[in-house]
Amino acid sequence: MKDQPSPLRETDDDARKLARVLLRSARHAAIAVLDPETGFPFASRVLVATDIDGTPVILVSKLSAHTRALARDPRASLLAGEPGKGDPLAHPRLTTQCLAEPVERGNAFYERIRTRFLARHTKAQLYIDFPDFLFFRLKPEQASLNGGFGRAYQLDGHDLIIQSAANEEIAAGAAEAVRDLVERHPDVAEMLATRLNAPKSASWRICGIDSSGFDLISGDFLLRYEFETLAGDADHICSNISKIAYSIP
Repeated sequence: MKDQPSPLRETDDDARKLARVLLRSARHAAIAVLDPETGFPFASRVLVATDIDGTPVILVSKLSAHTRALARDPRASLLAGEPGKGDPLAHPRLTTQCLAEPVERGNAFYERIRTRFLARHTKAQLYIDFPDFLFFRLKPEQASLNGGFGRAYQLDGHDLIIQSAANEEIAAGAAEAVRDLVERHPDVAEMLATRLNAPKSASWRICGIDSSGFDLISGDFLLRYEFETLAGDADHICSNISKIAYSIP
């Protein structure tokens, strides 16, 4: 009996980039955990942001079933990717198997995560500081990318993480760098939205930067842009952003 051909394609840089964009452009995702009482998978929906190294971050209530499950077993699966017109299975999606790490108040990078989360989810300001809410970083272990029919890939967790020694330095100067950029170029976000063919929306703003790229948000729309190469510091990131916004097409 002949061996069946593998449904997986060889993972290349295009697949890695698509996977990163799917994960980093997700405003929400489906999360699956293991119910500690029954052992059955339990799926729910969570808001998603990313830490400075691209690790997905969720904010959850300690009263929710998925939070109680993660407290007992940190293994989780996160499904990202929005269906569009036509067959939902024709659109890219990414399933990432993760290990959940709680980020309690007082943690060294709690404020950084809080700031980045609120920049993406401003309405979370209403409950983010409630005592029964906490963050989890979902450390990617491996991932399965389906880029559409006949485009399946297996990725390692490291393919989704920003491997840069400058991450902490960039995180410390990110907010100030973006403020300075916007003061010099008040229309920078709108120019970026135009250049990147973003959906028509009332007002765009830069809601996050890292050495691998930047995020634009307007209402329910979130746009992720990935640089060709890693930036070395926040000034380098803003210089890249300016070139994209104002270079002659």
